[in-house]
Amino acid sequence: MTYPIAQLERRFTAFAIDRILAWGLLALVGVLTVAFVSDDVWTVVGVVAGAMVLLWLVLAVLLGVGGTSPGKAATGLRVVHHGTGTPIGVGPALLRSLVLGVAGLPTFGIGVATLAWTAVEDRGRQRRGWHDHLTHTVVVDVRPVVEVASDAADEGPRHIVNLTAMRLIPAPPVEAVRTPERSEQSMRRQQLPPEVVAPPVAAPPPQPQSDPQPAPPPQQPPQQQAPPHAAHQQAPPPTYSPPPSAPRHAPPPARWRVHFDNGESFVIAGMALVGRRPEPRSGEQVAHLIPLASADMSVSKTHAQFGPAADGTIVVMDRGSTNGTILVRQGVSRQLAAGKPAALLHGDKVVYGDREMTITREA
Repeated sequence: MTYPIAQLERRFTAFAIDRILAWGLLALVGVLTVAFVSDDVWTVVGVVAGAMVLLWLVLAVLLGVGGTSPGKAATGLRVVHHGTGTPIGVGPALLRSLVLGVAGLPTFGIGVATLAWTAVEDRGRQRRGWHDHLTHTVVVDVRPVVEVASDAADEGPRHIVNLTAMRLIPAPPVEAVRTPERSEQSMRRQQLPPEVVAPPVAAPPPQPQSDPQPAPPPQQPPQQQAPPHAAHQQAPPPTYSPPPSAPRHAPPPARWRVHFDNGESFVIAGMALVGRRPEPRSGEQVAHLIPLASADMSVSKTHAQFGPAADGTIVVMDRGSTNGTILVRQGVSRQLAAGKPAALLHGDKVVYGDREMTITREA
């Protein structure tokens, strides 16, 4: 199951809840120390400092093992490892909590504002601040989302759709504005087959025919004289054979077209490879090689492949890329497992790193 990236407002709310609870608990420890132990200043400071360290360790263990804290549990957030979706462990959680603790010291909000600014300016568009990059973490929203049932999602063949990806991964970036469609030759590396390029040829109109001569009646074979002993037997009922019907011409197969975020578009004529510098394997028949420029190097050299399956369905498959391939269907995204194909439907969007494409079906 996939979860979207957490909004910065919700993250700040969780941070504020954690800080209010922590400071309130430390203040209570100080008051109890003065009331029941000693009113010496250094004694109170020492007890409060020890409680602060203990509280820091407890929150770090909760964050490293379960990815949560009181504030994040209240706001429906979770901190996971970027790329695997697993808990980050106690060590990275201690480092992450230390950076947030130092940034939260009384500095007129400069430290926290700096971390928030680094999250806003994240080049990967995943709202990861400097402390997230330092500990390889990402904050996701794990609140349940009610998905609208769609009849179109049931059209594809289920035996090849990958439904086993259970990683916590970020949602894809916001759809970019596409430029006008360019020619098919700008992306195609091989000639399309004639049945794809050539327009369908209309059948010629039927020619009027003159009245045909009536065919002579078929000659009946001479009837054989039945033997006397078979006269009492009942003759078998006649069988009827319908006249052969005219052969029906199968409708031409539908054409699938892909549109990339830079305006490139072409009709799928065979297997296609996408990546920064895609290269086919030895003996691999490839119809399209599609180089994709990546601003943040999030697209692998040979990132993924797509093309028609044996039954005519268009499938996409990740080829072990570093940042993975994401399939977005009606606003719901999921990560594709490497080496496992997934069927595509009309209107689906596929995200390769910081690049994306959309597939449409043409009648």
